[in-house]
Amino acid sequence: MKALQEATYYSSEHGYLDVTMELRSLGVPWKLHVWLESLHRAHQQSRSGVTLALLREFTSIREEEYCEELISFGLPLMFTIFRTSKNDAIIQQLATIFSHCYSSAPLPTIQEAKPNLSAQLDPHFLNNKEMSDVTFQVEGKPFYAHRVLLITASDRFKALLGPSGPDGSVQDCKSIEISDIKYSIFQMMMSYLYCGGVESMKVAMPDVLELLSAASQFQLKVLQRHCEVTCTRSIDLDNAVSIYQTAKAHGAAELSACCEGYFLKHMPDLLERESFRGLVLGATGARMGPSRNTPLEELEGALSRRLCSLYITSRV
Repeated sequence: MKALQEATYYSSEHGYLDVTMELRSLGVPWKLHVWLESLHRAHQQSRSGVTLALLREFTSIREEEYCEELISFGLPLMFTIFRTSKNDAIIQQLATIFSHCYSSAPLPTIQEAKPNLSAQLDPHFLNNKEMSDVTFQVEGKPFYAHRVLLITASDRFKALLGPSGPDGSVQDCKSIEISDIKYSIFQMMMSYLYCGGVESMKVAMPDVLELLSAASQFQLKVLQRHCEVTCTRSIDLDNAVSIYQTAKAHGAAELSACCEGYFLKHMPDLLERESFRGLVLGATGARMGPSRNTPLEELEGALSRRLCSLYITSRV
């Protein structure tokens, strides 16, 4: 067996793919390096049948062999095949490998941010026309608020309301129009400001992403973080893509990382959904976020870091 293993090493090194596969059929176990070289040759030669056979045997390689070569050479190779292959069986098998490599360890978590309890008013003041000095127009309906609270809530509100006069009076008393936010979402956001915390907030999952977008737009970091935490607790096969796209659009790096972990962990099932296939393989897979990477490039980076933490750093 030792001689046969040596033969598989040299046959893979010199590109004799058929010899390597024949030796494997005799019962020679895969070594990671030999398997990677064989997969590389099969891909170069466009031999989809051999490529699929090799991918199906990846899990026979002992995890003790996972090393830097898998991260630096194996992952780029497999993600290249995933991106370029037209063979659905190969794509599905690669998804199974990515999920296997990510392992069953928990997803990254996000912690709630500490609220600013000093910046709040009695809820009795919320949307109270008689006591307000600021009026917003949202979806054609008025919403009454208080400048003294809002200018301390965020720089966005401060800029929106404008400067006050020498005596503290508001210079511009016209109503302020708010676009691209539903009235119900704006009301939730304002309720958070007046109550000074998120403990009593009960937001249905369909509204969470819109509230996250509104919180980001108005620079309410504590509320945005609460929405991100809610997303991590409610992520599933149906909403994972929407959560990821929202996270990327608003620079929510930790929520993006959680989604990427979820994608890798559940990739075989997610590939059954057109939204996910479009994200990683289709026209919607555009470059996103500050890094300007495609979603597939982000997944490769996430899996690389995961493998490094599980099998490289842990051995140091």
